[in-house]
Amino acid sequence: MKEEYFKWFSPHLQRDVQMLRFGHAGYPVVVFPTSKGSFHENRDMGLIESARWYIEQGLIQIYCPESNDADSFYNKNIHPHQRIQNHVAYDKMICHEIVERIRLNTSVAKVVVAGCSFGGYHAVNFAFRHPGYVSHCFSMSGAFDIRDFMNGYQHDDIYYNSPLEYLPGLNDQELWKMDIVLGTSNWDICFDANLKLHETLKSKEVGHWLDVRQNKNHDWPVWKEMFPHYLSRIKFN
Repeated sequence: MKEEYFKWFSPHLQRDVQMLRFGHAGYPVVVFPTSKGSFHENRDMGLIESARWYIEQGLIQIYCPESNDADSFYNKNIHPHQRIQNHVAYDKMICHEIVERIRLNTSVAKVVVAGCSFGGYHAVNFAFRHPGYVSHCFSMSGAFDIRDFMNGYQHDDIYYNSPLEYLPGLNDQELWKMDIVLGTSNWDICFDANLKLHETLKSKEVGHWLDVRQNKNHDWPVWKEMFPHYLSRIKFN
């Protein structure tokens, strides 16, 4: 299984960014790490290994960027305004420095986005903010409300990065073309969050699958079960 390491200076984040890519060909899949996770977390925790067959067959390439959570949502030493601005910069980095470059260098116009836990938030938020760039969104035990990180501070950028808030008014037709999976479990600490997002999507008649596993914890074993299952939904050429 081919593995490549990338490091570059990000003009959006004004710092170096690191990323791993797995695979030699195939449909591009961007996988976000969990809260404050590193670019190698999904490899280290076995999520990439769970997709080995797809990678070795040349069906997919997986891109694993690092997070920016420690400088945004989880940085309690800065004002909430700066926290959300740092997240907006991260969203721009993912969009312009990774996804747009992938689209230029592959034969497909869209990418898959995925993530576990807070990575599920990043996947859903990126997909809904940029539906024209995303064909599939696979969230595994995601949580989608960022208000708890903002200490009551109000700003449009917080609203437009809270999927449960901006989704009801979203009318981009590309959203209805997306394959959306919300993976969770009846034991998942994020079960209620997934149920809320499911109800919101249902009210808008946006097709999706709420996959509720039974008696599984909010942890890597269930995510490693989900991920290869969800990858099978991609229509490979």
